[in-house]
Amino acid sequence: MSGSALRIYALVMRHVQIWRSSIMRLVDSIYWPAVQMVMWGFMTQYLLPQASFVAQAAGVLLSGLLLWEVVVRGNLSLSIAFLEEMWSRNLGHLFVSPIRSWEMATGIIIAALLRTLLGMVPVSLLAWAFFGFSIYSLGLPLVAFFAILQMFSWSIGLAMSGMIMRVGQSAESFAWAAVFILMPVSGVYYPVSVLPHWLQVISWGLPPAYVFEGMRSILAHGVVRWDLLGMAFGLSVVYLVIGFQVFQAFFRASRRAGTLLGQGE
Repeated sequence: MSGSALRIYALVMRHVQIWRSSIMRLVDSIYWPAVQMVMWGFMTQYLLPQASFVAQAAGVLLSGLLLWEVVVRGNLSLSIAFLEEMWSRNLGHLFVSPIRSWEMATGIIIAALLRTLLGMVPVSLLAWAFFGFSIYSLGLPLVAFFAILQMFSWSIGLAMSGMIMRVGQSAESFAWAAVFILMPVSGVYYPVSVLPHWLQVISWGLPPAYVFEGMRSILAHGVVRWDLLGMAFGLSVVYLVIGFQVFQAFFRASRRAGTLLGQGE
């Protein structure tokens, strides 16, 4: 194993050990998605006999909720993994070690992926137990949906983490709010076509819009829109590269300003 791989592995294992020593750190990854899933699940049960669209596309609300939680949990898991280093005053120690900024970014991405999976898999099983709905019925496209949404969430998380590193913990609230600002134009629970034209332009510039349109196509018509998946994947890669570059830029600015060693609560 190369030196970079070892350092990334060490960063990931640090977070795994933190989770093992305090299981409550993982509870929010399951608790909030589970609460929303139960609430929307019962609402779906109420709407099924009354709304033709919901009746034709059974589970569309639960599917939208679960896939949107992939974005939310991916962003928050990455941000929390970064903030753990700040809260423990460990950020300066990491960067006086041989660890490079891109290695740290990779480490917190892997930690975020693990935390998202630990949260979302149990919640998806709860949806099946409570309402008889399986998100896995989407089939192979579900893997693509998950990967695309995770990459998009990482791009936001990296940019927000970089900003917090440069500005300080006063910017921490942006880490929690960033993805929710995008929710209205992401087409989570409704088609992009219902938005005003100028908002549709913004929406089609975001990968989630293509994912949720593709999800509804499968649920309502049984058709896999590979063209939408291709666009979503391409945009997610672009956003991930931009997010990483923003993280790198903020890191360099923070290092020049000498603020890395002064981070903490």
